[in-house]
Amino acid sequence: MNDTNFEVIIIGGSYAGLSAAMALGRSLRKVLIIDSGMPCNRQTPHSHNFITQDGEKPAAIALKAKEQVMKYDTVQFLNDMAVSGQMTDNGFTIATKAGNHVSAKKLIFATGIRDIMPNVKGFADCWGISVVHCPYCHGYEIRKQKTGIMANGEKALHYAGLVNNLTDDLTILTSGKTEFDTEQFAKLEKNKISIIEKEITAIEHKNGYISKVIFNDGNTEEFQAIYAGLPFEQHSQIPADLGCEITEAGFVKVDIMQKTTIEGVYACGDNSSGMRSVANAVAAGNVAGAVVNKELVDEKF
Repeated sequence: MNDTNFEVIIIGGSYAGLSAAMALGRSLRKVLIIDSGMPCNRQTPHSHNFITQDGEKPAAIALKAKEQVMKYDTVQFLNDMAVSGQMTDNGFTIATKAGNHVSAKKLIFATGIRDIMPNVKGFADCWGISVVHCPYCHGYEIRKQKTGIMANGEKALHYAGLVNNLTDDLTILTSGKTEFDTEQFAKLEKNKISIIEKEITAIEHKNGYISKVIFNDGNTEEFQAIYAGLPFEQHSQIPADLGCEITEAGFVKVDIMQKTTIEGVYACGDNSSGMRSVANAVAAGNVAGAVVNKELVDEKF
């Protein structure tokens, strides 16, 4: 890189990061986007519930977004991974895996989250294809199919309520003793939702599309789709290392303007919101870019 000093560094160049970069590029801000090219939805065949892009491939949306953003000549893109960050008297420095060292007045983290896969053979191969996390993103496409919910307790009940409208053949797979109270059991029974407590050991599939679930007693059950709410971790630890507060749920804490608890550091997209969708990431990135520009204006004007 010929230039190492920027007004804003955006770490993460998917939907949220690119959206923030567009807002800043249109304000002639000197911006660097650092992205490693490993989005969490890379296996997902189609993106839904994003107006004007419904049914498009996630990679195609990101590529089009990048092409549009890079038309703004104050924006640069670095295919690399940010590995550490430090505060300085003038802002922040970021070090990358490839050995680059860059600095900026402001940081925007659009780094997303990393799903923690269960120890179930075949699960990761199906993730984002026929094992999904969001009824709004995927539910219509798997409607009226035999559907499982890999969850227990309140989380399973939450999914069941959302999914019950989409299929009449719904089973909760708790992988252990159920955690429902009497009222919750009654609600499941009223809606004809069955429960299997046996532990899941494998998912049989073809190219990511489920055919059956295999249990620890050797029995199997056919399914066409499964919802699963997975635990996750931050894709980047740099916000926490800089002192940004992390919520009890594991998200980077931000206010309505996408500001973290550290002055000059912002976060947007999946790393700071439970509303995990392309549309929400784009919206949050747009806000972050606009707010950062206004802060830069206020510091000089």
